[in-house]
Amino acid sequence: MSQFVVYGRREVLAPLRAEFSVLLQDVAVAVLGLPPDKRFHRFVLMDAEDFPTPPHRSERYTIVEVMMFSGRTVATKKAFYAELFAGVEARLGIAPNDLEIHILETPRHDWSIRGTAGDDLALAYEIER
Repeated sequence: MSQFVVYGRREVLAPLRAEFSVLLQDVAVAVLGLPPDKRFHRFVLMDAEDFPTPPHRSERYTIVEVMMFSGRTVATKKAFYAELFAGVEARLGIAPNDLEIHILETPRHDWSIRGTAGDDLALAYEIER
């Protein structure tokens, strides 16, 4: 189970939402091992006054927050970062300097999905990779 929340300026992200979602899913499936049909992406589009740009960043500054079960290796997470940075730059035109990625991990027992505790779910994919 993984969820992705993308924060950015409305005028930048609105036209990129569909392609951003495809990119996120491509990388999540290839690197994190998520099933192709598990797509939980949310886009939080804000006006400039609600999403201040830090120094040395442009109006394309974007944050990607990933919430997922703990268990993936450091190498897997670094591969995810690298693939997402490369894809966002090549496919969406957002420079690495304007992208921040945060992974928030919690044990499966701290999730509940479809009325069941996360550690009681039978998953069709591997988390420890």
